[in-house]
Amino acid sequence: MARENTTGVGRRTAGPQAAQASAGDDSARGAEIADQPDEDVGGGSTYLVPGLERGLRILSEFSAREPALGAPELSKRIGIPRTTTFRLLQTLEALGFLERANGDRHFRLGVAVLRLGFEYLSSLELTDFGTPILERLRDQTGLSTHLLIRDERDVVFVAKAQTHDPMFSSVKVHVGTRLPAHATVHGQVLMADLTLAQLRQLYPEPQLERFTDRTPATVDELYERIRETAAQGYAVSEASFERGISVVSAPVRDQTGKIVAAMTATVPRSDIGGEDERAPLVAKVCGAALDLSARLNYRPPADDPTLGHTRR
Repeated sequence: MARENTTGVGRRTAGPQAAQASAGDDSARGAEIADQPDEDVGGGSTYLVPGLERGLRILSEFSAREPALGAPELSKRIGIPRTTTFRLLQTLEALGFLERANGDRHFRLGVAVLRLGFEYLSSLELTDFGTPILERLRDQTGLSTHLLIRDERDVVFVAKAQTHDPMFSSVKVHVGTRLPAHATVHGQVLMADLTLAQLRQLYPEPQLERFTDRTPATVDELYERIRETAAQGYAVSEASFERGISVVSAPVRDQTGKIVAAMTATVPRSDIGGEDERAPLVAKVCGAALDLSARLNYRPPADDPTLGHTRR
């Protein structure tokens, strides 16, 4: 408000000639920008706003593992003065993107971030098309079903259909939950399009973080798992990431054939059972994944491995 009032006063006291000159300058600047190539105006580095970039980088530092952070730590990570960091933190707090935690010395994400997240999810075609398919898969299997996407090194749950069976209702995964992609079959399904070079760029470290003895230890081992999953057309995890939980996961593709999501059914025990129980569940999950892919205008070729499981 203060900035708007100051600007208004300046315009009133400058007089008509100054106002005309200002308008001329604005027109000239507008013409100059209009002459720039589209890619420069749309987001070239010349037009980056440092304060906004730093603020967004601050928000990106918060995670489930580090839900509360203070100004000194954030200043060190981002490489800016502590006073600048604190001003950015106060601005983000005033806008609702951060709130105080741990006796006012630390900050955590605020409700405005959650609001943006839900707005993003509601705008996704995936969730619009996927929700009724998830619900149908849940009704067919009696299990909780989920839709996931990959965000760099994480998988993110973006939609779910919770089971009605009270025996299975103890397994609850909330929309927005993140898991490490390399350690879960969801991630291995979602990364099936990546080459070994792309995978090494995503995971430059020599050793991957281990969560269980079944977690791939290196990128080469992860790539081998991913290729096996791609050839099979689906993935099964029996308590390989979380004890007492098994899942069947299959890829969802868009019109270009790119994997954009994973469809999953969760079994609340450490094994799925024998072939008689496993094959029908795999067929239903693969069928649901292909159904959602079809709604995204994917036309599977005859050699799509997922097709073979839906015919069982």
